[in-house]
Amino acid sequence: MKVSDNAVVTLDFTVTNADGEILDSTVNKQPLQYLHGTGFLVSGLEVELNGKAVGEDFDVTLSPDQAYGDYDDALVQSVPGELFDGMEVGEGDTFVAETDEGPRPVTILEVAEEYVKVDGNHPLAGMTLSFKGVVREVREATEEELAHGHVHGEHDHDHDHDHGGGCCGHHH
Repeated sequence: MKVSDNAVVTLDFTVTNADGEILDSTVNKQPLQYLHGTGFLVSGLEVELNGKAVGEDFDVTLSPDQAYGDYDDALVQSVPGELFDGMEVGEGDTFVAETDEGPRPVTILEVAEEYVKVDGNHPLAGMTLSFKGVVREVREATEEELAHGHVHGEHDHDHDHDHGGGCCGHHH
């Protein structure tokens, strides 16, 4: 079976930036398992993986528009400090904010007395990224997985899903 929409795909991969620094990797960790065609991976990587068979390698460099988008200065905003009353926040912290477009990961750039400067861009926005790895397994999704739009692992019986994402997954 080859990688196609609604297939459950298991990958080993390493992602690097334009300087060759490793940003994320499954090497010596759990491989990534996802439901293909659901937008879990960045668009350029899904396109690259279409039609690959088990054991096939991939090595693709994606421009920002194929990955996490261009960096948008308009997403950097100063918000009133009282929104964070009672919260311990520091530069570099990330959290998920509820926005008009739905939940969005936000990074704190600066904490001042009156305001907190936040960046709503994805941490990898504006970057050219290289993905290199191998397809480990491809199987058909179960009806339940298709209905829910994501993979259910063997240890996933309690239905307490973590929809956070490492580097390659989109935050839901």
